[in-house]
Amino acid sequence: MPTMHRIPSMVVALLCTGLQSTAFAASPPMVPRLSWAPCGPEYPGFECAVARVPLDYDHPHGATIDVALSRLPAADPRHRIGSAFLNPGGPGGSGVDFLLAAGSDLAPMFQGRFDLIGFDPRGVARSTPIHCFATNEDEAAFLAGAPYFPYQRGQERPFFDLYAGYAEQCLTQGQAITAHMSTADVARDLDVLRAAVGDEKLTYLGFSYGTFLGSTYANLFPHRIRAMVLDGVLNPRSWTTGRVAFDSSPASDAELGEFLRLCDEAGPSCALTGPEGAASRFDALAEAVKAHPLVLPNGQRVTYDLVVAIALETLYSPELWGGASGYGALLGSLADAVEGLPGAALTAQEVHQTLELAIDAAAPSLVAYDNVRDAQNGTMCGDAEYVTAFRTFAATGERLAADSRFGPIWWWMTAACAHWPVASDRYTGPWSAFTSAPVLLVSNLFDGVTSYGGGVAVSEMLPNSRLLTYAGWGHTALSRSQCAQGYAVQYVMNGTLPPAGTVCPANPNPFLPTITAAALSPLRSSRMNVPLVGLRPKDRAHQR
Repeated sequence: MPTMHRIPSMVVALLCTGLQSTAFAASPPMVPRLSWAPCGPEYPGFECAVARVPLDYDHPHGATIDVALSRLPAADPRHRIGSAFLNPGGPGGSGVDFLLAAGSDLAPMFQGRFDLIGFDPRGVARSTPIHCFATNEDEAAFLAGAPYFPYQRGQERPFFDLYAGYAEQCLTQGQAITAHMSTADVARDLDVLRAAVGDEKLTYLGFSYGTFLGSTYANLFPHRIRAMVLDGVLNPRSWTTGRVAFDSSPASDAELGEFLRLCDEAGPSCALTGPEGAASRFDALAEAVKAHPLVLPNGQRVTYDLVVAIALETLYSPELWGGASGYGALLGSLADAVEGLPGAALTAQEVHQTLELAIDAAAPSLVAYDNVRDAQNGTMCGDAEYVTAFRTFAATGERLAADSRFGPIWWWMTAACAHWPVASDRYTGPWSAFTSAPVLLVSNLFDGVTSYGGGVAVSEMLPNSRLLTYAGWGHTALSRSQCAQGYAVQYVMNGTLPPAGTVCPANPNPFLPTITAAALSPLRSSRMNVPLVGLRPKDRAHQR
């Protein structure tokens, strides 16, 4: 476990000034004074602080919680424009870690004219956290033996009951934060933080789940926006009604189709292709392990649910599709192994381990207890109203399974929400506020996690918005499209939007040797591309 990154113990004093907004149900909360101090010698130039904010905005002068922040001050203070807040996604992703990992790359993009600020949303990491277990080892033991999703006869009820127990484990710890983790409260925190850094209006970049936070802020505080970029856009109506799986499943199918098409197009550069085509080989692999799991030399069982989880993980980062240690090589060697090719199982094992090391290196956990799964459920379940009866929940899973290989994994990962009450202070719309500045929406045509349709939907709901399309693959665009990044920077710097209908071209085929990346970019680190937990084999130490 990495050494825990410690926020300085300097506490915040409260100013007597308040915030004026109808988004707060009672009198406005106080604005915290932030005492910034170095984050530590391993992060030169970065500063950390803690803000004290209301636990419940219905009682803004009552109990408080801590929100942890990190900051990279503007390198050009004479021409400083203001602060830019970042959210990497999740829910459950650490904005503090994201900035520490990516800040040095982001700062030059914005010419050193912004203080870049990351924060851990309430319930997450170093902010007042939700902890369902004492350790991650206890969490793994509790979930031991569970599949990623039920796919065999008799698995559905035990899976549903397991996550009922998980929810009970989280909700019976006596933690006040559990009832106050809605995204609406995170948005209220964000407005308090905006005031605390002295900005009259908010500059914000949100990725994946961070786009839902942005949509929520834009509708709660429409007159407080200076610039807002939402990349990998979630449909807020789908999120708050528990129907994200219905958006994400067809999007995952579409991007997997592109992965397989481009694999065939690349020929020998992609190990999954063959005379019968990559799609045929992938289907054969999936059906083979559904009938009889493949056992690797280290004893790991490759089951159907694991293959689907790997395929979903594949969709996040096209930069890791090609090469001898990419996802094409992993799925190709697994396909070879079920066909009986000597040595293929060992190759698959080695490629898988190399991929895991690359992802771990790009997004290390810097806290002693990584509560991303706890925080994921605390926020997602607090925001969205899911069906509660087992028969209805299972029937929905079966309906999604009939339409998509990915339907069950997207649906069943929300099983804890069937047993988790919604937050009383959540926000469910309307989503049509006219904002004080335009909102720039960025969506990929083939984003297998947050569908392109989410960007289209929000562009139609939010009247003062502009949709920028990236015609390529992967989850979020700014980290991989220089075209999209250029438009976003121009907008944040001076408010200039791309022309209506702008489409940035796709990058070259990711399987081409000259395109393959050796590791994840810092802009895709710190869980930015892991908006829903439980997908990675390493996250399931108890995997069968």
